[in-house]
Amino acid sequence: VQLQASGGGLVQAGGSLRLSCAASGRTFSDYDMAWFRQAPGKERKFAAAITQMGTRTYYADSVKGRFTVSRDNAKNTLYLQMNSLKPEDTANYYCAAERSFGSSRLHTEPYEYDYWGRGTLVTVSS
Repeated sequence: VQLQASGGGLVQAGGSLRLSCAASGRTFSDYDMAWFRQAPGKERKFAAAITQMGTRTYYADSVKGRFTVSRDNAKNTLYLQMNSLKPEDTANYYCAAERSFGSSRLHTEPYEYDYWGRGTLVTVSS
């Protein structure tokens, strides 16, 4: 599956952004999806994940209550609504896909995901 993230940009602290990830090439609803982020000079870290049908979500503690992951399988698109943004949210944001086999567990490590999109940069100014 091919993934293309978009929606990044420059925003002031306290502001909001909505990221999108368009999928193509395979059946989107066969995949659990996730957002990871990577700040300059840091390792890539998990932010949020959602099951193939959107019935379950999981968040990193650092974004819980501020970010919301969702998907529209009819549009083959994954979303990340980011509210109350902080300067420490500044990073390249990547969407990732993992073939789902019906497990209830959402994965949080980069090596567990099979497909990646190119990142979209989010910069939060103080």
